[in-house]
Amino acid sequence: MNISVIGTGYVGLTTGVALAHLGHKVVCVDIDEAKVELLNQGIPPIYEPDLEELMAKSRSRLTFTTSYREAILESDVVFIAVGTPANSDGSPNLTYLQDAFDHVLKTLLHKATPTLLVNKSTVPVGTADRFMEEVRKRGLGQVVDIASNPEFLRQGRAVYDTLHPERIVAGGSERAARILQSVYKPLLDEEKIPFLHVDLRSAELAKYAANAFLAMKISFINEMANVCDCVGADVLKIAEVIGSDHRIGPAFLNAGIGYGGSCFPKDTRALRYIADTSGYNFKLLSAVIEVNNDQRNMMVQKLRRELGELQGRKVAVLGLTFKPATDDLREAPSIPVIHELLALGAEVWVHDPVAMEKARELLPQTVRFAQDCEECLQDAEAALLVTEWPEYLRTAPATAQRVMKRPLFIDGRNAIPENARAGLDYQGIGIPGASRKEENTVTLKS
Repeated sequence: MNISVIGTGYVGLTTGVALAHLGHKVVCVDIDEAKVELLNQGIPPIYEPDLEELMAKSRSRLTFTTSYREAILESDVVFIAVGTPANSDGSPNLTYLQDAFDHVLKTLLHKATPTLLVNKSTVPVGTADRFMEEVRKRGLGQVVDIASNPEFLRQGRAVYDTLHPERIVAGGSERAARILQSVYKPLLDEEKIPFLHVDLRSAELAKYAANAFLAMKISFINEMANVCDCVGADVLKIAEVIGSDHRIGPAFLNAGIGYGGSCFPKDTRALRYIADTSGYNFKLLSAVIEVNNDQRNMMVQKLRRELGELQGRKVAVLGLTFKPATDDLREAPSIPVIHELLALGAEVWVHDPVAMEKARELLPQTVRFAQDCEECLQDAEAALLVTEWPEYLRTAPATAQRVMKRPLFIDGRNAIPENARAGLDYQGIGIPGASRKEENTVTLKS
């Protein structure tokens, strides 16, 4: 099929590349000329495992342009996958989506053949209905149909999740569902993936519901970790016990300093806003958000209990992105943690395997950027593991023991293997038996 994808962010670019890989002819549209030029050279503007390789394999069926007309006039299906960032009140900002939709409709006025317009952006319930009304008002009701096809991608696993989805959701008419079945036919035939045809409003709400539920599991296990710290229990054992219950499952039961990224924070706030403006007080979701906001303070609290005043003390922060295998710093817990350390007078050194340049644009100039993990840890009195990059798990414990002034290691992800903690003054989140200041005498290196 001939397909166009509007937007080349995480969702749009991954969707376009994957559909080209499946055999469709795909044209991706973005208004950023510099980005389009890079993409046509085979260079993705984001870090996502396997994306660049898949782009190279699909080059014969994949092009990039700034022209809506060039992309859309030959397309059977048009996907819109632009950002819907949060406004200050938590409501989704639909400016980019509305602009893209307007450009698409203006172009479709010059096209007589039927077109399915598919929204992959995360939007409030009723957005597709409003778009359908605009389609009718512009006299395109006979040739344009609207569908909702929400994505359920994990950053760092976006390519895999696109090609091996757990389900495909199609919101809209029977005709729209049949077309989307054709789009995804290679996956449906090979992977035996459930294809769920629902109404437009249910499709729109389902994405919010999925992310809110996963965020709830994270906040729940973080609350349990805090209880474990109080009573001397082990949150890892708690997670193992409850995760073995098939009704609960082990996923998203990793205690730490909270969720971040482009989806969970935005989507939980948006769902609460949708509920509020619809007259319902979503108390459980409000608690999930509150817990996550508070959880980011845990590492600094543990650090202050161990060191007391932080004025002039070197603190190493390992990992800046909100999760490994991505360069995304949106809502990353590292940012507020670093600002808090600076406010307390600490000398903050940071390192991340892929996001250093992006971080320089976000962090104060007083932050020191290390060339590698060893430089970051050198002579530090404490290290905070914020993002569990695999290279840190392999090398940081031994390096910390060798070069730190005091090997106080606070693991915000409970990721350091138990056999690698020996010799560290180790603190996890909700893990008992870690060495305590009052229980151990630590000799500072001169």
